[in-house]
Amino acid sequence: MQHRPLPCLSSLLSLCYTGVYGHTHEVMDGGLISTAPGQTENGWPTSGCEEPVLIVCATHSVHGSCAKTQITVSVEVRVAICIWRLSTNLEYRSISHLFAVGLSTCCLITQEVVTAINVILKPKYLKHPSAAEFRLIAQGFRDRWRFPQVAGAIDGTHIKIRAPPDSSSDYFNRKGDYSIILQAVVDHKMKFWDINVGRPGKVHDARVFSLSSLYEQGSAGTLLPHHTEMFEGIDVPLFLLGDSAYPLLNWLMKPYPEGGGVTPQQLNFNHRLSQARMTVERAFGRLKGRWRCLLKESEAHITFVSRIVSACCVLHNYCEEHNEEFLEGDYAVEQTEGVRYQEEVNAQQQPNSIRDALCHYFSAM
Repeated sequence: MQHRPLPCLSSLLSLCYTGVYGHTHEVMDGGLISTAPGQTENGWPTSGCEEPVLIVCATHSVHGSCAKTQITVSVEVRVAICIWRLSTNLEYRSISHLFAVGLSTCCLITQEVVTAINVILKPKYLKHPSAAEFRLIAQGFRDRWRFPQVAGAIDGTHIKIRAPPDSSSDYFNRKGDYSIILQAVVDHKMKFWDINVGRPGKVHDARVFSLSSLYEQGSAGTLLPHHTEMFEGIDVPLFLLGDSAYPLLNWLMKPYPEGGGVTPQQLNFNHRLSQARMTVERAFGRLKGRWRCLLKESEAHITFVSRIVSACCVLHNYCEEHNEEFLEGDYAVEQTEGVRYQEEVNAQQQPNSIRDALCHYFSAM
């Protein structure tokens, strides 16, 4: 069954066809379906649409420095072409047929709008939170999972690509696919506030992390506000939640290693951390469920795949901010547990104290 575009974006597509053909069409299951003016077949409105920001974005792609196409295609149709490409598994050839636009023109339009999304929308919809916003995020994690001082959850996911002609072995991951890695941090509402995309699939999550600007800022003490709370006599700062693939740091908590020596209290801590960290796994599931171009092997040049992924993350945040409906059954939560990070002996005394303090706090609840 052909995947349908998102309802709020489908209303935009209906508007596009109204502008092109003079009456409303909905693109569904590979064909055009004529419907009554004012609504789509499923009753989605074709007015009051919340996509003017996308129109502005596409207008930039027409008039801005990234414009390459000389063929006259309306801004609305440019948006529709790009959204169809990103949110479905349709090939360019099929999209070209649906919109009666040349194949090469479809490719160029998608590149232009994706670039414009990253230039125009990314600074607004995917940005580093302010101190006040971090307080809301921490309160959100506390209210939902009873886990204090959490500023975000971090994880990585693989985006499949075609084997690049050069250094292809670097992109061959442990699951047997060629890929690039998306590292992301999400808030309590599953919105991304930091992404790093493009590292080869063979690279370990901890290495991707250590090479990122996120790590650089965290190490310099500029990533998170200096807001501490006392637990068991220890000042606990704001921190991120990660799985066992990440190092234990003052600003990044991970589970206790599970083995013969793990205590019931530590297992309880691990369970609570896992529940709260599920936020990022759910975000990846929703990202790929909405923007299904990320589920298949990308045919784009490897340098442009990163821009596509970034644009999809921006649009994901846009949809979450506008409360776009998403059925949980439409995706599977990703299981992204990486290879365990080997801690240096005696190198993590302060982070260990923070984790132990939280562990004791949870045990007393």
